[in-house]
Amino acid sequence: MTVAITRTDATATSLRDEAKRTSHAPAARRLLAIALVLEGSPRGDAARQCGMDRQTLRDWVHRFNNEGIAGLFGRAHGGGPGRKLSAEQESEVAKWVRTGPDPAVDGVVRWRLAGNGSRGPSM
Repeated sequence: MTVAITRTDATATSLRDEAKRTSHAPAARRLLAIALVLEGSPRGDAARQCGMDRQTLRDWVHRFNNEGIAGLFGRAHGGGPGRKLSAEQESEVAKWVRTGPDPAVDGVVRWRLAGNGSRGPSM
């Protein structure tokens, strides 16, 4: 089932003009893809011409319908895990890296990542 473009506040021409003005290349591609759909191009063709698949274009149509042109610009990424070390701990690790190991104390001549899977270096 196709998702209709329900916004009436933008035309294909205004979307193309906005795509010319922006320096945000991904948003320009999204604007141009939606402009092609507004002009009657099949979604698969519009998506392919703008370097995305049909499902991705469908997702951007939803964002455009809900948020307008502003919705086609990327958002700041807020996800992902938080920091594991405090600023003080990061500073201490940076000092260790700069000074390097002491062979007599640490038993190695250079720091290396221990082979313990994806858990990172063992400290």
